[in-house]
Amino acid sequence: MESLTTKSVYSAGLNDYVKQKQAAVGLVNSVGKLMFNKGVELVLFRNHLVDISLSEVLNLFSNYANKVLNSPIDVHTAAEIAAAMLKLDLAPSKIDLGKLTSEYFEEKANYSSINDFLSNKLKNFTGQDKHTFEAKDVVLYGFGRIGRLVVRELIKQAGKGQQLLLKAIVLRTVTDDQIIKRAALLRNDSVHGAFKGTVEVDLENKALIVNGQKIQLIEAKSPDSVNYSQFGINNALLIDSTGVFTTKETLAQHLENKEIAKVLLTAPGKEIPNIVYGINQDDFDIEEHNIFSAASCTTNAISPILNVIESTFEIEKGHIETIHAYTNDQNLLDNMHKKPRRGRSAAINMVISSTGAGNAVVKVIPSLLNKLTANAVRVPTPNGSLAIMNLNLKKKTSLEEVNNAVKQAALSGKMVNQINYQINEELVSNDIIGNTCPAVFDSSATIVSEDGKSATLYTWYDNEFGYTKQVIRLAKHIAKVRRLIYY
Repeated sequence: MESLTTKSVYSAGLNDYVKQKQAAVGLVNSVGKLMFNKGVELVLFRNHLVDISLSEVLNLFSNYANKVLNSPIDVHTAAEIAAAMLKLDLAPSKIDLGKLTSEYFEEKANYSSINDFLSNKLKNFTGQDKHTFEAKDVVLYGFGRIGRLVVRELIKQAGKGQQLLLKAIVLRTVTDDQIIKRAALLRNDSVHGAFKGTVEVDLENKALIVNGQKIQLIEAKSPDSVNYSQFGINNALLIDSTGVFTTKETLAQHLENKEIAKVLLTAPGKEIPNIVYGINQDDFDIEEHNIFSAASCTTNAISPILNVIESTFEIEKGHIETIHAYTNDQNLLDNMHKKPRRGRSAAINMVISSTGAGNAVVKVIPSLLNKLTANAVRVPTPNGSLAIMNLNLKKKTSLEEVNNAVKQAALSGKMVNQINYQINEELVSNDIIGNTCPAVFDSSATIVSEDGKSATLYTWYDNEFGYTKQVIRLAKHIAKVRRLIYY
């Protein structure tokens, strides 16, 4: 009898899983149609639903939605809502299906059907005349670690309602050998895995064809020596990912080309607005400025958390230590280097290094002036970093209050794309690779002193991909092509 009962329980559990997977198939199908036919991107509590597996979809429901957010939603209802959205005349937009489904569970007694619910909730999103914009041409200047991830993300977002059109990549040299090798680096990445698409080379026209989209490769020795007009590029946003030009004066060379309207630097910049999207992008008039900086990966990781703590508890002073993955700036084996310690082998040493994040964060959160010190340790991992923030607070608090403040900021408000709230007690650096948020808050690691006046907070960050997502968010803001958003 016991074995029969056990078998019945097993069969019931398996059948339930199969039904969930079938619902996930329908959901993924709707997500694709909405994205490529209508320019509507669905996310689940800010987690991407495009190009992910069925198992990953189910994991978002069972782990993130139910355990982290305590939301009672299920994949079956979410799939029904997504399918119903296909029937609506939606404008290009980004809609959080998790939030929408959660609201349906709470409010469905007030509506006769899912269609009735959606008609009310998305009434400002229907009709193509609700929100229109002209896609912006993009030029990528440099094609390194960040540059290649920018390409992957921009190509993935192609479709109806596309906001940013990647037209060209500028390199120092463009030979047949260079094109073939660049294509190989785009296809395969030792950290982020293979590109989920096609990458072909067009040697005759010196171009890459990525998922059918032609990207011109342009050779240039300096920013002011490019003729973009011959490639049909006009009024473009240029993303400089070289790390070579970081001042207003040097970056202004890009603007000497009449086809370039705005410049975005993927590094901290001098004498230009340094922006962490989600915090201070509205502090600057886009029309007044033509050159912007997306700050650094570390600044993007710590600023959202510091902003929450400063606005809630007020920071008296603090120290930030970043445990940072090694970068191409360091030597693989011991050799000469212009900076102290970075000449020692990155793959087998922990290396104390400097970071400007403590000063850079002040440009984003001015109230932290003279309150923070910062340093860094480069460690033998290729990606995935950790910021440890030891803060003295003006207002007495508790561990629960600190974690709850960060959690609420991750769920609602202007930083929902910036903070990913985690409860996983087994979280390690590899687990956050590919996370779309620049700050992955490790709530299980939070420490608050007995007197409630100091707190130690741990925030992980994918120093490549999480930062790249911030660059693209800021690029859309600068280019004025942000879609309607339902969060």
